[in-house]
This record gives sequence, C-alpha cells and structure tokens, in this order.
Amino acid sequence: MEQLSVPQGEFDLARHPIRKNETLRAWDAADEFLLQHLAETEVSMAGTVVVVNDGSGALATALAMVAEHPVRSFGDSYIAQLATSANLRRNGVDPSRVELLASLSTLPERIDVAVIKVPKTLALLEDQLVRLAPALHEGSVVLAGAMAKHVHTSTLETFERVLGPTSSSRARKKARLIFVEPTGSRPTATTGATESARSFTLDPGNVRVFSHAGVFSAERLDIGTSFFLDNLPDQAGQIRIIDLGCGNGVVGTVLSMDNPDAEVIFIDESFLAVDSARATAAANLGADRELEFVVGDGLELLLEHEPIDKGSVDLIFNNPPFHDDHALSDATAWQMFTDSHRALLTGGQLWVIGNRHLAYHAKLKRIFGNCDIIASDSKFVVFRATRK
Repeated sequence: MEQLSVPQGEFDLARHPIRKNETLRAWDAADEFLLQHLAETEVSMAGTVVVVNDGSGALATALAMVAEHPVRSFGDSYIAQLATSANLRRNGVDPSRVELLASLSTLPERIDVAVIKVPKTLALLEDQLVRLAPALHEGSVVLAGAMAKHVHTSTLETFERVLGPTSSSRARKKARLIFVEPTGSRPTATTGATESARSFTLDPGNVRVFSHAGVFSAERLDIGTSFFLDNLPDQAGQIRIIDLGCGNGVVGTVLSMDNPDAEVIFIDESFLAVDSARATAAANLGADRELEFVVGDGLELLLEHEPIDKGSVDLIFNNPPFHDDHALSDATAWQMFTDSHRALLTGGQLWVIGNRHLAYHAKLKRIFGNCDIIASDSKFVVFRATRK
C-alpha cells in the first residue's frame, strides 16, 4: 500500500470500502500540498482546527498528530467519516483526536485554522463557507486546496464574496491552494431544511421537493428522475420499499403517496440528501406518516440485521452514481446492486434508472441472473431485476 509522506509523518491510508485492485488513492496532490504548506509556513495548531470535505481522512489523520486539541472534521459524506475512522485506527491515532461533524452539525464558536478541500459543486462550497463564516475571525488561517482543473474564477469569487480577500497559488503537481483573509461580520448560517434548502414543485402532481445545496437536482427535476417517475410500477399493500441513494427523496415520496400502506425507507450517504428527503416527505405526506430516513453506506446498516439467505425488502428503487468524487467509477453501482440482491425477498425487485451507455443490464444480469428493460428513450433506460 502506497504511503502518504508529508511533514506531519508517514501514513497508511485506504479508501472506504476497501476493494480489490483499487485504482484510486485515499489522498491526492491537493492533500499533500495543503499539509506541506501548513508545515512550511509554521501555522500554529494550538487553537481550534477544522478540516472540511476530507474525503478519506488524510488531512484529519495527519493534523491530529500535530494539533494541540482534537481536530474537527466537517463534511457531508458518511462514507468519508467511515474512511476517516478506519484510517485513524490503521495509523494508531486515538479516535478521540478527531471529532466527526456532519453537514448540519453545530460548528465550534471559534475557528482558528480552517483547511478546506473544495467540493464538487459551487452551491455546496458556498453553503459550507456560510456555515463556517460566523466562527472565523480576522486572525483565522483559511486555506483551501483542490486539483487545479477544479479551481475556477467562480471558485475564488465565492470564497471572496463569503469570507474575504482571496488569492491562489501556482499549480504544484497539478494542485492549487487558495488563501483567504477572513474579515468577520459575515452571513449567519440557517439550520432547518425548509429554511436553508431550495424547493420546487412538480407539475403535474403538485409534489413539493426540497434540496439542500449540493444535493443532485436541487433546483428542478432532472430528466432522468422524471423518466423514472413516469415508469414506476403500481403496487399496493403492506410492502417494504427502499429509495436507495434517495437524494432529495422525490422518488420515495411519490412511492409513499401512491402506496399509503407501505413501509418506505430513504437511504443516502449524504447527510444533506437525507435531510432534504425528510423535508420533501414531510411537505407532501404530513408528520403522521411513518417513514424511515437512514444516513448510511448503501444497504450496509440494513444488511447487518438481515439473514444471509433471506432478505426482507419487496422493492428497491435506485439511481446509482457513476462518479467517485471526480473520477468515473461503477464500483458504487456494483455494490448497490449486490447488496440489493441480498436485501430483497424472493420475488423482490430492484428497479434501476441509468444512462444508456452505462451497461447496467449486463451487471444486473450477472448478479440476479435476469434483467428486464421496462422503458427506454434516447438517453435513459429503466431496468427491473428480480431475486429468484
């Protein structure tokens, strides 16, 4: 296993989950650049240190070795939290040296050092900066990093608009740093989903959809989900349904509206997605409808309590991601399909929407032994696989 070698030490790091023949590292050149700069410029680690969007915990693991107080790791990914915890243990770092904070967690009242990995979406970056801003002061060190191709003029403008004067470094190993001078008196973060999330209404159907910043399809229904909704099956009775990778929860909410006797579970690895789904469901179903919302690594938490040879779920609906951070990858889809096969009852069905070029038909047939095409157009295909 390749080691991360930085001034703070040498670290064995792995992504989560650990997969055979993994082609992606648990850190990138931006992580190295950030850690090297902090050491070279002798930034004090005596105050409150917060790292943001630490994909596999490389930053938190390294800084926990030199920070005087526990490092706070703030981000939207549950899988990143699992990776961080595992990497702390792998390197013999006391887990109490890093406090894991979700997107809607309360941040420290004062932040002295903020080390930020720039997220994929500008909306999520702005949301996170607004949440950080009240705790920053004029003496705070705010340092961000990303691969150079992901740092745009709009990225720098967002830092400057929310926090203060901003500049950037030259590229090193195709990575760049962003330097911010916080000026104080910045916007105060909101908390509840209905306060901080955007919303739109589906027509027809009059379904109100809430989405936090960074959640897929935040401002309008994407054409893939729209096609999926047009081809959902008619079901009835006391069945168990899972909206896997629920995002803003629109699919699970429509299924709940059409199946009032069903138990519906919304699952996503994004804290903001699950909170968005909760808000979407509440707006359309009311507070009395019993639904379950789970932040988790796919179906992992459910499968911990399932017999190996007999699942308990009737229907699973899934629009799997085909990116792992910025890299194209079908690993998450494979895991979702494999876990769904185990979670389903005999005769249970997995319904999947995907782009035509992703070849999910072959993957599903390999796992389930069957796969039917329910609908297709020039861009998308709806598949159904049945556990035999």
